[in-house]
Amino acid sequence: MEQFIREKIKDKPLNKKRLAKKAGTAALCGVAFAVAASIVFAIFLPVINRQSKKASDGKNNNDVQTATQQPGIDDSSDAYSENGTQSTESGTSSESSSQTYQPTLADYQAVQNQLYRVGTSATKFVVGVTGVTDATDIFNNSYETEGQGVGVILRDNGKQLIILTEKNVVDKADKLSVTFVNDMMADAALVKYDSNTGIAIISVDKSLLDDATIRAIAVAELGNSNIVSRGASVIALEANYAILTGLVTSTTNELSAQDNNYSVLTTDIASNKLQSGILINTDGQVIGLSLQDFNPAEENNTLTAVSISDLSPVIEKIESGADVPYIGITCTTVTEKIANRYNIPKGVYIKQVTMDSPAFVSGLQSGDVIVAVNNTEVSNVSAYNTQLMKQKPEDTCNLKVKRKGSNGYTEITCQVKIGVMN
Repeated sequence: MEQFIREKIKDKPLNKKRLAKKAGTAALCGVAFAVAASIVFAIFLPVINRQSKKASDGKNNNDVQTATQQPGIDDSSDAYSENGTQSTESGTSSESSSQTYQPTLADYQAVQNQLYRVGTSATKFVVGVTGVTDATDIFNNSYETEGQGVGVILRDNGKQLIILTEKNVVDKADKLSVTFVNDMMADAALVKYDSNTGIAIISVDKSLLDDATIRAIAVAELGNSNIVSRGASVIALEANYAILTGLVTSTTNELSAQDNNYSVLTTDIASNKLQSGILINTDGQVIGLSLQDFNPAEENNTLTAVSISDLSPVIEKIESGADVPYIGITCTTVTEKIANRYNIPKGVYIKQVTMDSPAFVSGLQSGDVIVAVNNTEVSNVSAYNTQLMKQKPEDTCNLKVKRKGSNGYTEITCQVKIGVMN
């Protein structure tokens, strides 16, 4: 058998000297760390104190601001509720401010008051026009008839007031008079009228007016009725200086007249076809005329007014004492859409030729399409009327038209002698 050697391993004896040395080293490191930490703490302690103070001050300020913004503590208009949402003096939250504002009756009344102020100011350029006609009955007794309408002071040339009114009031009148806003009356004289549109120009000599009247009146400003939109607030001035307010309900209607079409502004203002008046915008500018004899027949319950911008060329003519050129057709524009749909040339389509008119005498026919006036192309009624207004009565005007035949449209030229509508 093998014999095992048994031996006992003894623990290594402690080296007391080395152990004492390690303990001393550790103690020295601890002291050194403590000293270093003390130095660092001593350096950064003031900085830490300053930052802590700033944070504390900021928090205190926020607390104070929040406290002062609570309702009942401060009288400022802006306040904050307990949940931090902004509220008004009445205590409503910011949620309410985001809702749509609901106007009150007081707001509506304020708007009406402002409109009436504009209307009242506009009465300075509005006049009442009276035409007196002498007549005799079947028993040879003399009597007078009166026609009344509304007028607009268009111009003050220093010597005379130029006034726009209606033909049916002044036509065939033996005497004309004008009543101003301060109730003063003065004699007037007829300058010119246009039978087609039914408008007229009269004048009043300023020497007939006293100083109070001159101070009381004003000259009207004509607005641009082409930019009036549906829903616009408007003011109507009628006989006896009545002021009516309402809204424009349509701007797309047209009124066909001889040689031109006129835009019509339709409103929701209660009126009737026999009532004349003036339509103004919220700036006090005239944008339309409501004429007794020149309104759409179907519009007899609400006020309609002919565009003042469309009437301006006629007004300028008769104001200067000139006649308005006339050939006697009713027409419409052939748009590109209509041309493509019905295979009609683009231009001015003649719907009707007035019997015994210059157009009738020249050979123009219904269905003809005018494409040029004196070699100037016209693509719509407005362009055609612009060229016509350049002519004078007794002038000969060359109209280039396309007339439909068995082989389609053929271009021909008609010579028209410009006339005047009676």
